[in-house]
Amino acid sequence: MTEPQPAPPAVDDPEKAAWREGVKTGMPTLFGIGAWGLVVGVAMIKSGLSVPQAFGMTLMAFAGSAQLASLPLIAAGAPIWVVFCTAIAVNLRFVIFSALLAPHFSHLPLRQRFILGYCSGDLTAALFLQKYPTDAPVPGKAAFLKGLMYPNWISWQVGSIAGILLGSTVPAEWGLGFAGTLAIVCIMVPLVMNRPALAGVAVAGAVAVALVGLPYKLGLLAAIVVGMLAAMAVDELAAKRAHKHG
Repeated sequence: MTEPQPAPPAVDDPEKAAWREGVKTGMPTLFGIGAWGLVVGVAMIKSGLSVPQAFGMTLMAFAGSAQLASLPLIAAGAPIWVVFCTAIAVNLRFVIFSALLAPHFSHLPLRQRFILGYCSGDLTAALFLQKYPTDAPVPGKAAFLKGLMYPNWISWQVGSIAGILLGSTVPAEWGLGFAGTLAIVCIMVPLVMNRPALAGVAVAGAVAVALVGLPYKLGLLAAIVVGMLAAMAVDELAAKRAHKHG
């Protein structure tokens, strides 16, 4: 009689493996994301939004920096165009992220791309592009990105909703605004990985300090625009030098 052959070792599904790798890669950032969401949730209530309005903002916008930039303007009764332009300017970086991610996922259905775009964040995009710097077709790309994005989105919403529900009970002396600043800095520092990004941050910071006295936080809007232009100029200069010496 023929002895039964041992079963071949199970081959891990590349999609599941990529999902687990994405979750593991993004895990260290979740506490900071949740803390940032908590601060923004408290800020929405402290700025005068009702609980339903705050819930709607966090679920629809999912853009902490734009929310923090818009809330003081809303509280001050700034014109809607100022609020709108400020939020757009703060989130212009996502145009760059979209351009970088698009070649990887242009083959996906529009609905799936829309969901990925909604759930995208600074760190998730940066971590994905570190893992996949080229748009070469590789199994598990979408699963890896989802493993980064979905826990990130959940962590943000849990923190933000907690902040909304606790916003009226958190005393000002707790200094959550400063804690939120620290959380943002911790998230931002890993993204400043090259000279263009460093130049943009330095120029934006200098302009924001110089124009801090402008009404409706317009100095922040100017700082974002000038910082982006500085980063683009440095990147263009570096590309020209590389081409010249290449």
